[in-house]
Amino acid sequence: MYLHLGKGTVVPEETVVGIFDLDITSQSHLTRRFLAAAEKAGEVINAAEDIPKSFLVCAEDGKHTVYLSQMSCATLLKRSAERLDSSF
Repeated sequence: MYLHLGKGTVVPEETVVGIFDLDITSQSHLTRRFLAAAEKAGEVINAAEDIPKSFLVCAEDGKHTVYLSQMSCATLLKRSAERLDSSF
């Protein structure tokens, strides 16, 4: 299954390592440092048309990618849970 992040961007759900609230987590210097390093390494994809509310870390084939999304964590988790519920 795939998870739609916005702006036509979808990711395979099995690659999602975590979904994080950008407002809360960016208060930590460790998160800011992680996001800055990912951006510098070219590992950030902006899937937000407006100000991003969340970010996802996805891992596939030993490589990680950070996606910025304008959708809230709750919306992304709900979308993911709806797909899981419908597959049973």
